[in-house]
Parts: sequence; C-alpha cells; structure tokens
Amino acid sequence: MPVLHTPALTSGRRPLTALLTAALLLGAAVGAGSTTAATAATGTGTGTAAATATANATAAHADEPGWTAEPAAGGAGPARPYFYLSGPAGTVLEDRLALTNSSDRERTVTLRGADAYNTADGALAVRPAEPPAAEGRSGTARGAGSWISFGTATTVKIPPRTRAVVPFTVTVPPASPPGDHPAAVIAAEDGREAGVRVHLRVAGPTLAALTVEDVCVRGKGARAVVAYTLVNRGNVALVPELALRAEGLFGEVPGRTARALPVELLPGQRVSLTEPWPGAPVLDDVDLTLTVTAPGAAPATAGASAWFVPWGVAARTGAGLLGLGAVALAALLLVRKRRARGGGPAHEEPVPAGKRAPEHELTGASR
Repeated sequence: MPVLHTPALTSGRRPLTALLTAALLLGAAVGAGSTTAATAATGTGTGTAAATATANATAAHADEPGWTAEPAAGGAGPARPYFYLSGPAGTVLEDRLALTNSSDRERTVTLRGADAYNTADGALAVRPAEPPAAEGRSGTARGAGSWISFGTATTVKIPPRTRAVVPFTVTVPPASPPGDHPAAVIAAEDGREAGVRVHLRVAGPTLAALTVEDVCVRGKGARAVVAYTLVNRGNVALVPELALRAEGLFGEVPGRTARALPVELLPGQRVSLTEPWPGAPVLDDVDLTLTVTAPGAAPATAGASAWFVPWGVAARTGAGLLGLGAVALAALLLVRKRRARGGGPAHEEPVPAGKRAPEHELTGASR
C-alpha cells in the first residue's frame, strides 16, 4: 500500500507531551451498542505496554516533541478522536493513519497493531511487541491486534515538515465471535511510542453482562474503602456505575450514591477496584450492598458484613475496668486476711454456770 507524503500543516504547532496510555482510554464513554462507523482515538506514551487515561487529548503524541500519530481526516469533517470499524466476520476493513513530522529532521517510524486489555486496576494497556521468532509462542491468545496490517509500510520515513498518510487493513477472521475486539495502532521511533485506539466490532448478537465479586471493607473511619472485583461476562465494552448501600444495627448508614466509574471494562476482563467510603461508622455492625449497572446490562449486586469497633477507646476502657477489678480483688483479700489472724470475736463473755439452761435427757418417758 502506498504512503502519501504531503507538506505538514502543523509546522507551527507546539506538540503536546503525554503517555501512550492516554490514547487507549479515549472513548471510554463510547456506547457499546453503536454499530455505525465513526472514528479513532489518539494519545502518547513511553514503554511498550503502559496505558492510562486522559480524557482531553485529541491526538497521539510522541514522548519527544516532533511527530504525531492520529487518524487521517475524512474529507472536510472534524478530526476523528479514534478509529471505529465495524463489519461481519470474514471481511477486510480499511482505514488510514496520519503521521505528521513537524521537526527539522527526518523521522523513521515503525508501525504495528496491538491487542488492548485492562490491567488489574482497570487501566487500559496494549500488549508489547514480540520478536518475530517468539510470535505465537508466548501462550497468550492473539486478538484483534494481529488482524491489523500495514503491508509493506511497517516502517515509514517521514521527511522534515511533512505529513504521511499510511493506509492499513483489518482482516476479520471468518470464525471471529461477534462483539467488541479492542485493539490499537502503535507508532514507534527510538523506543518512544504513540498509540491510537481502535474500536472494532464484529457484527452479530451482542450481550452486555457483568458481575461484582469479592466485596470487603478495608480501613476505618474516614479512610475506609470498599474493595471489590468487576468482571465483564459479555462481549461488549462497558462503562459501569456503582452505588453503595449500608444498613447498621441502628438503621441505615450513609453510603454512596450511584456514580460512573472511571473505567472502561473490556469484554472478558476482570479488574479489582476500591471505592472510598467516608460515611463509614465508628461503632456498628454493618451489612453492605454494592450495586453495579451498565447500559444494556442487568444490575449486578454483591454484599459483605463488617464490624466497626474503635479499638483505641475499647482498649483504654478495658484497661480501666481491669485495673478497677484488680483493686477490688486486693481489698477483698486484705479483709479476709485480717479476719483469719483475729480468730473469734474478742468481746464475747462466758456464761455463768448457774445461769445455764437445764439440759434434758431424752428417755422417751414423761415427767
């Protein structure tokens, strides 16, 4: 596929510095049910697999200012924030990547496709590049990133002050299951990478489903947090909302109203998150209920119980009671010791013999 070079239109533009991860979380709020072709997300970063969220980036930028990567504009329409491709299994989809060199030296950029996934804490990341000899032997199932091909244009030389438009294809295997297949286009030069998000949907039935698991409470007071795990059991990406309800021994305890989580949960992914709980009680036995919802998915709930005891106050109170008991025990032992030393009462006088009461002999005979 030929690479089209044109004079750069952004030679006077100051490049922004961001992380590769920035591009990968763009479009986190994109509805999972959309099937119309739209466009693509951009961002920059360092490393081969790191990816974090930034909601206001509009293009993928290299770590070193001088070149950018973004979806090529389609006609006179607005700039596309990311790639969105959709089609049935067995088809070949096409799009174009724009590389802009705004520096005064030639740039040599290497292009590849990569699978996107959620890290354990919910951030978006891409799989690192594998050496050609190791491809397919890592034990990791290869996803939509391997469907992306730049043909002979995997390495592109961009003259100074020039914009290169590079076409690429996405070949969807015939047996591909329907739903979302997250991926990214990665541009790299001298160890620095820029990632452009690719939202790819294979036509067919979709299922939005998630569960919440492993709920527990960590910390106490204003520092208390609720830890939990979210699992996307459907085939479309989800942007969940979470609400927290708590019931104590004395009635309802302040929880958390429903709010959108800063996470795009990809199909088949599992993430471990924590939710701050500033309304946690000081002394109570609480039953927690977490409710997670997402567009098109049935609400998922899970619960946990937690005791809240102010251990510092309890320890001081217990120490005081223990000391009071020790004092009372010591006093009782002292009284008993004094009584044992004194014998019977000293003021008791003997009774004269003449005044003693007569003793009767019980013989059984009457007198």
